[in-house]
Amino acid sequence: MSEQNVEQNIQVRRVTNVQASWTEGPERGAPGHFTIQLIMDNGAEEYVVAPTAEDAKVHIELLKRAETVYFDMTNKVLIPSNIPLG
Repeated sequence: MSEQNVEQNIQVRRVTNVQASWTEGPERGAPGHFTIQLIMDNGAEEYVVAPTAEDAKVHIELLKRAETVYFDMTNKVLIPSNIPLG
């Protein structure tokens, strides 16, 4: 199997970097928009989520607390692991 085919078969990837951004709304003072870029396996794959402001807070907190984070490319599921409780 070629290396390209192996890369395409990988469905769950480790998030190795995150870039969070906020963009101003269409008019000054209007609500803005958040995006969180997930960089996986040191740049092998990227995906951008566009959560609400409330969900962005939760995403960032999960990303900060989790020891390791994975992303299921097929089902679009963020999978934080080893989150300290308490």
